[in-house]
Amino acid sequence: MRIAALLLAAGRGRRFDASSQSGENSSKQFRMLRGKPVIRRAAEALLPHVDVLLPVGDDPLLADSLKGLDILPPVSGGAERHDSVRNGLEALAKLPEPPDLVLVHDGARPCVPAEVVQNVINALKTHEGVIPAVAVIDTIKKATDGIIVDTVPRDGLWRAQTPQGFRFGTLLELHRTLRDARTDDAALLEQAGHPVAIVEGSEDNIKLTVAEDLMRLEGVIDRNLLPRVGLGYDVHAFEEGRKLILCGIEVPHTKGLAGHSDADVGIHTLCDAIYGALAEGDIGRHFPPSDNEWKDMDSARFLVHAGERIRERGGFLVNADVTLICERPKIGPHAEAMRNRLADLLKVSVSRISVKATTSERLGFTGREEGIAATATVSIMVPDTGEA
Repeated sequence: MRIAALLLAAGRGRRFDASSQSGENSSKQFRMLRGKPVIRRAAEALLPHVDVLLPVGDDPLLADSLKGLDILPPVSGGAERHDSVRNGLEALAKLPEPPDLVLVHDGARPCVPAEVVQNVINALKTHEGVIPAVAVIDTIKKATDGIIVDTVPRDGLWRAQTPQGFRFGTLLELHRTLRDARTDDAALLEQAGHPVAIVEGSEDNIKLTVAEDLMRLEGVIDRNLLPRVGLGYDVHAFEEGRKLILCGIEVPHTKGLAGHSDADVGIHTLCDAIYGALAEGDIGRHFPPSDNEWKDMDSARFLVHAGERIRERGGFLVNADVTLICERPKIGPHAEAMRNRLADLLKVSVSRISVKATTSERLGFTGREEGIAATATVSIMVPDTGEA
């Protein structure tokens, strides 16, 4: 059975906007969640289970958020949810090999467990439509103008989730013939008299609806993460005729630092700390000084790569602390600009970055102003692989 998934990303999320104090303009599915856009985490949760994944939406951030994933190019969304689903289904129908089964998933549900997706797929062997859902356990009250008017029996009540799964031909036909609005696709099958099965959902399958949900989603992700710490140390000698670049900032001085690249000792030691925390060697392993490709290279590229490696491993940077050791130049006047530059390169809040300086009290090579040394300590969180 060929399986496709529609990943819906056309909604704006007005309730989220109303509850958020961040001032960001992006839709909720493009907000960052532990180093990755919400919708990217949703896509990564679906991809192991499907043959084809088709995003549906028009936001320019969509393609960028899903860059590098093995997916089809996005198709335009519609004015309402059912319009977006129909657009996606019609696009799948035009494929050389249309799917047999289709999953429809909200791009704002980033933490759907693998077993939930697989349970939906397995149930489609015997049902035309399947949804994951969680049984209602709280007492339900009906109210008017803030006053309770009735207690609703909770027996048989379920909270619907996604991905919802369907026989592709059935859902396509219903979307072509029943064009009135529905809050989900299972309602189309219900209206047409097709039974829809329920499989067990998960409390972790949270839909990002209000700002507080981001904290709940972070909690879900963090349960499967372990802390890692890395230490970096680097030294570069002074050299005449070169610019002095420290932590991504050009610092006025009589000399620069010697090195194969731009010799940014601050970024180099920070990269080593990150690679060490990931147990991925040091900067020389990733960017060998013997390779002329990196000759006079802006070290910002190295730090961008180190940050990407954290995110590719499914983790995030907790904090980084860089110490520059030199008599001159004075680092204090430039420290804030350095913090901001490092934060930009790592795509984290500047509150997670510390840059400070010290001297060696005129002792040793730094005391003799022969060069600059730097140390860095980082803390990251990465998924527990289960390895000993």
